[in-house]
Amino acid sequence: MKLQLTSPLDMHLHLRQDNMLKVVAPLSSKTFSGAIIMPNTLPPISTKEQLLRYKEDILNATKGDTFTPYMTLFFKNDYSREFLESIKDEILSIKLYPAGITTNSEGGVSTIDVESLRPTLEIMSDLGIVLNIHGETDGFVMDREAEFVPIYKALAKAFPKLKIVMEHITTKASADALLEFENLYATITLHHLYITLDDVAGGMLQPHLFCKPIAKRPEDREALLELALNANPKVMFGSDSAPHPKSAKEAPGCAAGIFTAPIALQLLAQLFDKHNKLENLQAFVSNNAQKIYAITPAKKIITLEKKSFKIPSSYGNVVPFMANEEIGFVIDN
Repeated sequence: MKLQLTSPLDMHLHLRQDNMLKVVAPLSSKTFSGAIIMPNTLPPISTKEQLLRYKEDILNATKGDTFTPYMTLFFKNDYSREFLESIKDEILSIKLYPAGITTNSEGGVSTIDVESLRPTLEIMSDLGIVLNIHGETDGFVMDREAEFVPIYKALAKAFPKLKIVMEHITTKASADALLEFENLYATITLHHLYITLDDVAGGMLQPHLFCKPIAKRPEDREALLELALNANPKVMFGSDSAPHPKSAKEAPGCAAGIFTAPIALQLLAQLFDKHNKLENLQAFVSNNAQKIYAITPAKKIITLEKKSFKIPSSYGNVVPFMANEEIGFVIDN
């Protein structure tokens, strides 16, 4: 059996910088038509010059592939209307990080409420710029996302014309909130559709399954599966593929992030096939995102074949999700 996907999109991708960028970027550009590129680099992308330079680096690393890097800006409270007007055509969204909540987010927002964010969000709403949010508080690790849900709701009510994307949702509470407001959307990762906290820490600790937000309970995963497998029009695929060198993962102070980019489409096909939902995969990995962001990606046909494939033990110095495991789909291009 063969399956064709047209212009698959990854709506949440980390490409890092320098040598890591050169290793991982081609692994996404080979199979995806485009991706939203996260701005939490060092330093974070907050000026037009930084953004254009980073985009050029990505295009150089992916040269020869049909691939569009959809750029994002790191949220700051002091962006002027003039600045956002000048950069609007170069970005697809602006990403808000709570300060210190994840990798390279120390320069994020320390106070997240309607009034403190109003100046920038009103401009974004007027200009039609999408807001992406890493939605976690600094509370108990299993409760951080659920505790952020009231903030999502408050922002959705206060800025009804602003499209707000709840990034990498992991809880039933987020899934329920998503359906309450017309202007709330969400990305869902591959790994949160596959694993729960038990896979991470139920036996021997698995550092390559440690990420933020951390995987949650089985009932949370079921809520995500319900949305993704049925390609609910408010959700789209965003891998949150986050590469770290093996030395940073298998170490004290294990870095947060799961690397899924090179095997994401194969594992999604396996999952959707297992649940007899393959007909919905195209919408989840492309069509929904095109509608939510009002984009038309370059045409790119990816063919997957249902046959055994062994995931490599590493890509460069990065260990992928499910390394060395046999899976049921392979890319046939």
